[in-house]
Amino acid sequence: MNPGRASGGTAPARVATSATATIPLLGHRDDSVMAWCGTEPVRVSRFLSELALVAEALPERRYLVNLCRDRYRFAVGLSAALLRGQVSLLPPAHTPELLRVLKDGYEGLYALADGPTDSDVLQIVDYPALRPAGRPLELPAFAASSVAAIAFTSGSTGAPTPHAKSWGGLAAGAIGQAQQLELTSGDPVTLVGTVPAQHMYGLESTVLLALRNGLALHAGRPFYPADICAAIEQTPEQRVLVTTPVHLRALLADHTRLPRLRLILSATAPLAADIASEAEELYSAPLHEVYGFTEAGMVATRRTTQGPYWRALPGVRLWRDRRGVRVGGGHVPAEVSATDVIELVEADTFLLHGRTADLVNIAGKRSSLAYLNQQLAAVEGVEDGVFFLPDGPDDGVTRLTAFVVAPGLTREALLSALRTRIDPAFLPRPVYFVAALPRNVTGKLPREALVALARGVGEEAPGA
Repeated sequence: MNPGRASGGTAPARVATSATATIPLLGHRDDSVMAWCGTEPVRVSRFLSELALVAEALPERRYLVNLCRDRYRFAVGLSAALLRGQVSLLPPAHTPELLRVLKDGYEGLYALADGPTDSDVLQIVDYPALRPAGRPLELPAFAASSVAAIAFTSGSTGAPTPHAKSWGGLAAGAIGQAQQLELTSGDPVTLVGTVPAQHMYGLESTVLLALRNGLALHAGRPFYPADICAAIEQTPEQRVLVTTPVHLRALLADHTRLPRLRLILSATAPLAADIASEAEELYSAPLHEVYGFTEAGMVATRRTTQGPYWRALPGVRLWRDRRGVRVGGGHVPAEVSATDVIELVEADTFLLHGRTADLVNIAGKRSSLAYLNQQLAAVEGVEDGVFFLPDGPDDGVTRLTAFVVAPGLTREALLSALRTRIDPAFLPRPVYFVAALPRNVTGKLPREALVALARGVGEEAPGA
């Protein structure tokens, strides 16, 4: 059913929160299981004992970057930083240059790691070797207004732009997400994630969702289909797979059979409806997409097979003013501008038309790179692919490029298939066939990586 259309709206009423309000770290009942390290269950008492040891090992600083690859250790490190009044920085990448920029901006910045790292920019504090468990801490609670993390976007200049995240906002978002997805507090549900905990989606949907709602998290970060299957098998039933379109496509292409799932979550890029339908049919579990952006965090969800409309998380509202579409309320304490092209239907319902930066206008015709990428990925024989808009030439003519992973597919066959899916104005010229795309750990393709790829193939002939 098509919801009633609304052209605007008003900002949600602000809810006063006491400056002295505190929110507990965990939402678990008694000494329940809060993590799985392989097949080994970790109960709350062990977590609180380990938290005390790790907090003691942290230096007296204000800021850290948590590099722990093990999701459980990341959660302990995040909690230990909160206990010590420290703020976890969440940069979009851990390249030496970006860490150097952050080091210059945040005095005393150091890194917590649970294994070898390829950067010597920051002082590395090793995750401590654990002693026999002592008496666990009392369950800590933190001020709602305290800054728990700072997430970064690249900003219009390419310099990292900080966005502070309060403990109250993060905790409320986790509660709201559980309500939206009907994950009851205390359910024996385990979250298995293919995304890193250092990413906002991974932090919110694999760590905070578990901590604040009495759920369990799986410590691993499986990547390949066989590894994902093995990680799920290590946990009891009632599993939620938290993943991305890239990982889902790999699972489906490999025809991987997974143990029984309760729910599948996907984010970081739009998911085609046919992929969602195929996943739900193969895994007999509902698939929900999560929409958000760094400035606001999670904003809305939708079950992709049931239509294109997104529904905002509890308390979150969207409205339009002279600055564009604004988001606020619920766990979003300060209103922010949406970074995507959004068509409002109601204050809590909308259609998403792609990122503002993804819009392309060729010969007076408009489309989005996200839509074009979906059509490219749907071509039979294409394993991966992306449209790329290079910096404009002096003659002002826009020419789209495509990088495609499609062994055995010719340029003519690809373009012929695309002509049935997109307007001829958006056909890519040139097309480069490559062995792989330079995706990052969340499956995204940063523009700088595509610029480097374009530079690398620039001297070569396009795919034939």
